[in-house]
Amino acid sequence: MADSIIALGADHAGFHHKQIIKAHLEKLGFSVKDFGTDSPESVDYPDFAHPLAEAVGSGECKLGILVCGSGNGVAMTANKHPKVRAAICWNEELAALSRQHNNANVLCVPERFVSQELAVQMADIFLHTDFEGGRHGRRVSKISC
Repeated sequence: MADSIIALGADHAGFHHKQIIKAHLEKLGFSVKDFGTDSPESVDYPDFAHPLAEAVGSGECKLGILVCGSGNGVAMTANKHPKVRAAICWNEELAALSRQHNNANVLCVPERFVSQELAVQMADIFLHTDFEGGRHGRRVSKISC
């Protein structure tokens, strides 16, 4: 997947983890499209989550990672977009299950509740875990309204 474009975005409360995740992904050879923000100055999370979700939903970017203080705001915003399944994760098992069972295509990281090291580990797991399909595919097909 290193040749796929990964979308990355955050608000001010997720800026620091976003920068660490970005550097890690680029070191691994991923192409990263950074939707901002570019500083810890206060901003509105939908201004970054909507463009990222559009890029993932359209297929421009294979997967996305959003970071904010709780993970909730960016997840709620991203999940308004058709074809986007954004999952808030705060441990490695949830990051894996979000891909395996829910075919999540956007990982939402709560910076105030996870370390930088854990955020990077979750990103790795999310990007390297495949959807299992089968019974999970049937369930995922029922998510959209």
